[in-house]
Amino acid sequence: MSESMLFRDVVRKRHSVRHFLPQPVPEGILRSVLEDAQLSPSNCNTQPWQTHLVSGSKKDALSKAMLAADDAGQLTPDFSFGINDFPGVYRERYKEQGAAYYQAIGIKRDAYDQRRHASRRNLEFFGAPHVALLFMPEVGDNVRVAGDIGMYAQTLLLSLTAHGLGGVPQTMLGFYGETIRKVLAIETSSKLLFGISLGYPDMTHPANQYRINKAPLSESVIFYQ
Repeated sequence: MSESMLFRDVVRKRHSVRHFLPQPVPEGILRSVLEDAQLSPSNCNTQPWQTHLVSGSKKDALSKAMLAADDAGQLTPDFSFGINDFPGVYRERYKEQGAAYYQAIGIKRDAYDQRRHASRRNLEFFGAPHVALLFMPEVGDNVRVAGDIGMYAQTLLLSLTAHGLGGVPQTMLGFYGETIRKVLAIETSSKLLFGISLGYPDMTHPANQYRINKAPLSESVIFYQ
């Protein structure tokens, strides 16, 4: 990590990595990233995140279990999510991202088997040596706690970037909450929001060579004076 790296540079360099080198990240670096994330803000300083960092043979076992659950159609999400429920411009944005990704990795729109295989790469953590699974307690309607987890995740992602690493937030991992709890012996009271696969990015892979434009401020910010 460069000591002179500016915050704005870290923010602009961060992107979702979908192909990783197999080499593990040293424990000291992982702890440094997690210590940064631990400083995230939360409602009334409740710090409700419960992070399970999975590596090695346990990660492989987890991947195998999720792939088997996927084959059997056993989805056990703790929270509902339907990408097609997004209206208007939000729907347009997710379609644009999907089209750009599949184009980058050379998969045509009607290549359904290839698209399914690419989607299941989520369950293989895109080849990452580590995955951080972000669990949370159930509190009320869960919105405030989920917001806290989001702030924690962003801090973690920015720290990964500053350390020369990469990560990708994966909502899809949240579809296998019960499977993951069983493999890792996690109590049912802990609910899985999403996971972040992380490690050293393979920047030679096409999946990591495309970028998505962000909306201008005029589409998301209203100024008052």
